[in-house]
Amino acid sequence: MGSESEPQHWAVVGGGMLGMTTALRLTQAGHKVTLFEAADTFGGLADAWQLGDVTWDRHYHVTLLSDSWFRGILDELGMDQDMQWVETRTGFYTDGRLHSMSSSLEFLKFPPLSLWSKFRLGLTIFAGSRIRNWRALEGMLVADWLRKWSGNKTFEKIWLPLLRSKLGDNYQKTSAAFIWATIARLYAARRTGLKKELFGYLPGGYSRILDSFTSKLAAAGVELCPGHAVTKVESAAQSEAQSEAPSGMVNVTINGEVKRYDQVVLTVPSGLVPRMVPELSGEQKAAHEQIEYQGIVCVSLLLKKPLADFYVTNITDGNAPFTGVIEMSTLVDPKEFNGHSLVYLPYYVPQDDEIFDRSDDEIRQLSLDGLSAMYPKFSHKDVVEFKVSRVRRVMAISTLNYSTKLPPMKTSVPGVFVVNSAQIVNGTLNVNETVKLAETAVVETLLPAATERRNPSQQEKKHAETIC
Repeated sequence: MGSESEPQHWAVVGGGMLGMTTALRLTQAGHKVTLFEAADTFGGLADAWQLGDVTWDRHYHVTLLSDSWFRGILDELGMDQDMQWVETRTGFYTDGRLHSMSSSLEFLKFPPLSLWSKFRLGLTIFAGSRIRNWRALEGMLVADWLRKWSGNKTFEKIWLPLLRSKLGDNYQKTSAAFIWATIARLYAARRTGLKKELFGYLPGGYSRILDSFTSKLAAAGVELCPGHAVTKVESAAQSEAQSEAPSGMVNVTINGEVKRYDQVVLTVPSGLVPRMVPELSGEQKAAHEQIEYQGIVCVSLLLKKPLADFYVTNITDGNAPFTGVIEMSTLVDPKEFNGHSLVYLPYYVPQDDEIFDRSDDEIRQLSLDGLSAMYPKFSHKDVVEFKVSRVRRVMAISTLNYSTKLPPMKTSVPGVFVVNSAQIVNGTLNVNETVKLAETAVVETLLPAATERRNPSQQEKKHAETIC
């Protein structure tokens, strides 16, 4: 990838997969890049942590065979050939019982639904998989679309609990494009000619991926700055009183210190942008502020023995405190977890939910009691390690006509761009969509902007010094 402009110094704010991919492509295009991350490690939502003597992902992730954008990164890192592909099973917990729904036969035998309801449910999924004009669904509420295709009984018994499990009460303002994107991802393999969709993982998990990715960035010349919090981004000329202040440069305040760059890309959630970029126009501030996020409290458990043999158990019983059970060791070789079973219990909640203020002990008690109710053979004594992750802004809510209300990537402040996951308008939030967003933003927005902008003088370039 080449650049037609002279090299410029870019600051990329946010060291998740989005920021890392952006930094890599800008560097490969011939620019100098400094990557800032407030946390001590890179990866963002894809980072890894310690569970006792096990290192694995802080949140659950799965790679599909059809995730071509993310697999392209893995290929560059020399890891795609190491991917392990597994056929997994799906469970449903409803009316106090655990059911398997992993095959067509099991679907036909599924007790909670009549044969007619099953037919309508299957028809809904098939209809969603055939839709190409997803924008037409943005003007319809997801509940209305699902009721139309599946009927009230199937909606109340299946769809509503599943919507609540991801969106809580926000499902009431979510467009039908949300369920279309969910169905489309699961059907992507079939659209490319594969008979079935397998789930994949990389031995070593995201810890291995991120170690290799950061090494590649450093080797490419990216200046990596973990533990560096950016608090303010503003025009250099606007923020300085002296008349000789360089025009077109951007001042960035990092850990209280101001540094100057040619261009800046923010990959942080939209809710943080107006505070970080005070010069934004009123219209763009309002556009960022109106984006609503769903948060997550995600529990990781290492257990002495498995709960069941389902990778994911969807919960349509309203008594469970968490919104699903993901048993990672049904996908990943248990040797990765020293023979233990790794289970994630997600609580998808609004970003201001009271659970964020609960202690780890309170969440532990709530979670283990919930597991005991679902799995009679489970004992609190089976728990080897327990850990809680809290993230208030995970996924932007796809409200009605969402794509028409998004602020542009190119902000009203010269040289300042916002590229974040809220701009994933025709997909669900996952690593593949995040990488795709970065790749397209660099090609369609950032590099053209670098070409259009005048090249800073040597006098101005000297301000863009290394900081870490």
